[in-house]
Amino acid sequence: MAAAAFSSSAPSPTSPSRLTTVLSSSLPSLLSLSRDFHKAQLQAQFKSSPRRNLCVCASSLPPSDSVVTLLDYGAGNVRSVRNAIRHLGFQIKDVQTPADILNAERLIFPGVGAFAPAMDVLNKTGMAEALCAYIEKDRPFLGICLGLQLLFESSTENGPVTGLGLIPGVVGKFDASNGFRVPHIGWDALQTAEDSEILDEIGNRHVYFVHSYRALPSEENKEWISSTCNYGDTFISSVRRGNVHAVQFHPEKSGDVGLSVLRRFLLPKSFPPKKPTDGRASKLAKRVIACLDVRANDKGDLVVTKGDQYDVRENTEENEVRNLGKPVELAGQYYLDGADEVSFLNITGFRDFPLGDLPMLQVLRNTSENVFVPLTVGGGIRDFTDSTGKYYSSLEVASEYFRSGADKISIGSDAVYAAEEYLITKVKTGKTSIEQISRVYGNQAVVVSIDPRRVYLSTPTDVEFKAIKLTSPGPNGEEYAWYQCTVSGGREGRPIGAYELAKAVEELGAGEILLNCIDCDGQGKGFDIDLIKLISDAVSIPVIASSGAGAAEHFSEVFKKTNASAALAAGIFHRKEVPIGSVKEHLWKDGIEVRI
Repeated sequence: MAAAAFSSSAPSPTSPSRLTTVLSSSLPSLLSLSRDFHKAQLQAQFKSSPRRNLCVCASSLPPSDSVVTLLDYGAGNVRSVRNAIRHLGFQIKDVQTPADILNAERLIFPGVGAFAPAMDVLNKTGMAEALCAYIEKDRPFLGICLGLQLLFESSTENGPVTGLGLIPGVVGKFDASNGFRVPHIGWDALQTAEDSEILDEIGNRHVYFVHSYRALPSEENKEWISSTCNYGDTFISSVRRGNVHAVQFHPEKSGDVGLSVLRRFLLPKSFPPKKPTDGRASKLAKRVIACLDVRANDKGDLVVTKGDQYDVRENTEENEVRNLGKPVELAGQYYLDGADEVSFLNITGFRDFPLGDLPMLQVLRNTSENVFVPLTVGGGIRDFTDSTGKYYSSLEVASEYFRSGADKISIGSDAVYAAEEYLITKVKTGKTSIEQISRVYGNQAVVVSIDPRRVYLSTPTDVEFKAIKLTSPGPNGEEYAWYQCTVSGGREGRPIGAYELAKAVEELGAGEILLNCIDCDGQGKGFDIDLIKLISDAVSIPVIASSGAGAAEHFSEVFKKTNASAALAAGIFHRKEVPIGSVKEHLWKDGIEVRI
């Protein structure tokens, strides 16, 4: 139960170290492949754009004060934390031994993944004892996400599992029975205490959460609590005692608001006690996601394209791949425009070995240097045997995506095959890509992308799969339809419906569903409300509506008529027909909470 270790262009403890040795002992090494990544550096970078000026930066500090010690135990996307730290002008020293923790001037622990594997690594390497000693001496410490949870006595995640025991309480799973979707994914509001310190610039603005487990306030831990968040129940969103801080949300993924949290931790004496900030956050916001379909054009250049019912070629004599821009530049612009997430879909990834797609991995790395919102990547994530006969598990493939900057991975065709087998056998083998990846990184890191097409019926009993009565009749007056799932980029239909697939992948461990619709793709007439309502009512995990957006009104329609947690669009953003800001302004005026 561990993530693969890879070499990286950035210094990282995933080079030979005790942490990585423990974590990667059960996986084959891909170091030789990773070394080749450096030969495929892309030149695409953000076009220069204005950023907020920081009144204080690390470059003005003495050299010893500009170093941050980072405890990276080798799992998940820690690259984004590294990039955020460097963005603020600090250098990074990686923890290699327990002594590095004890000697740190300031320590950041960006815990990613599941509680049990993380504690296993900390205990086996001697890091747990060093962490406790460091924190008990009131040394500057910031834990992020799992880095907060591990401070508590124990967790019920794959447990009970004993934690560091520094804060009283048990970390337990959210209760989905009250109608709240689990995992808790998205931008939510905080209720902060007066002496929250590093949270002082957040005000009434949203921060980004992605987790299935949380700690609850109690009499025993109330002196630690610096903020709470309400999602079904009130849970602890941050703690503080002296110089020790930890947050459940991800500051490195919370845009400028999150960067202010990191900046105040790293430079605590450089700011006035409080900076009131305007904002309107009161609850979990609906997300607006920018999607970039990426593939090589006929010249071999990686471009952002967009399909018309999945056909990405221009209707011209040349029949060239539709080119709507460069992926890194577009992602950077969408971040500045206010996108809540950016999703990369490698639409030809099902054909080839995904770890051989060096440009796509470099796109992730380059994007994560300046985009501080969540990044999702999909395409070709599956078990694979290369031309030499060497086998790679889907976990190894996902691990390199995570290490390259992805926060979530999206599984398409492989999830369909896994669901088909599961529905026949009713057995969870633990070997499917969904199960492998969610076991190590948590189900919040696994998105399943469903690509269905509408199949019209005269009566709902004409097929064994879930059929629905349509809001609008079919082309021949049909009143019913079922949604047939496809694989290989929509090219092959499979004997499973979208409803059956969604239910199955939730049971296998998926944490989110990206729901496309081939019939609506590129049409600009709105989302398939019938389909999205069917799936979002059937599962308790978040559902992202996709395919068909052509106007800001289509976003408010899908949020009002279905239980979708987010809505995704591509072409209308690429072609600048409807700016992201206009979508959000419309949603806010329509009474739908969004991050502004």
